[in-house]
Amino acid sequence: MKNRIRTQIALLVISMMGSASFAQTGLPSIAVASPQVTGLDTEQLTAEKILRIETAKLGKYNVYDQFDMSDAYAKDSNYHYNCQSKSCLLRLGNELDVDFIISGSYDKLGQKIVVNLKLINVNTGDVVKTGMIEFDDQLLELQRMTETVLKEMHGMEVPKAVTDRLNFQNEPITTNNVGKINNSGPRVGYAVLTGSVGEFATRSADRGGLDIFPGMSMIGYQFEAQYVGTEKFSALIEIFANVWGMEQGKFVPSLNLMNGLRFGDSGWEIAFGPGIGLSRTSHGFFDDKGLFGEKGQYFSDQDWNKYADATYLQDPAHTDGMGYYQRPSVVSIESSYNTEERHADTRGALGVSTHFVVGAGRTFRSGALSIPVNLFYSFKKKGGFAGASVGINIVKSKSKINSRKVI
Repeated sequence: MKNRIRTQIALLVISMMGSASFAQTGLPSIAVASPQVTGLDTEQLTAEKILRIETAKLGKYNVYDQFDMSDAYAKDSNYHYNCQSKSCLLRLGNELDVDFIISGSYDKLGQKIVVNLKLINVNTGDVVKTGMIEFDDQLLELQRMTETVLKEMHGMEVPKAVTDRLNFQNEPITTNNVGKINNSGPRVGYAVLTGSVGEFATRSADRGGLDIFPGMSMIGYQFEAQYVGTEKFSALIEIFANVWGMEQGKFVPSLNLMNGLRFGDSGWEIAFGPGIGLSRTSHGFFDDKGLFGEKGQYFSDQDWNKYADATYLQDPAHTDGMGYYQRPSVVSIESSYNTEERHADTRGALGVSTHFVVGAGRTFRSGALSIPVNLFYSFKKKGGFAGASVGINIVKSKSKINSRKVI
């Protein structure tokens, strides 16, 4: 009785082993032909091994290794490295007597790696599955890329974390079909002078002012370069050199460096940035208390010397014991006024002044012609320029943002 049970158990084990063996050998056979590799810093043989490993990991095929394929390679060396077409793959599949054969290509295109695979049924001659995915340029993840394409071809789930990490992100800022535009053109405008700048403009010439109407025309040239561009947004560097006041016989140069942002197809824009110019300044004070004449009058060192000479020349209190005149200096009135203040004065020393410009406007386009219209304000200490400008831009050149060459 015990011997009969042992015999039945042995037969059952043998039957199960036979079933497992049949299940294993019952898988369809597949050969992996060497894929084409273009622009990637990896060997064709390496890509072939990666494809063979990931195909075997699917668990759906009995995968031939390189030793199973060595005889076919020996008959025709083209089978090893130059067999990616459907007709060649069918010949190789028939030579190996497999059910399926798989191959494809690995290509570097700009900032992405494209993996393109096809699975052919050797018995019917049909391409039964294909897969193509654009991945981000991460060469070290070539095996994960291959796994992703194969699983999608076979309807198997791919972890979202993997696809999010590897898939090429076609972000607008790096889209290859957006050009880097270089626009340049003349600008004309007019501005009203405000605050301390307006006061300097209207002050009489004998007191160091410009003695002009507090408004100036402007003419200049803008150099413009786009460094980021999409269909709905662009960022620009704008260098604007201009001269103010020529209609009033003045020559007031300035240079502005601005960052411009344009939005939408309508060309709305804001711009901002620093600027420099030339101005003359002097050392002096404002007679805000009216101690020396008209209240609010500005006295430079030169003004004070003239005033002191005229006022104190015959005053005995300002002579020494021998009758010589001693003119009071600006320092002597520091208790009443802050004499360290520097103020715009055409009689002063020439130097560099700074300002900050903020503008907003819209660019009207017609073909290659652009007409920007802008409102702006140039900030200076306690004053500035408020005005408008109009110009002409011509699209002179375009170049690709992504200029790196594919090796």
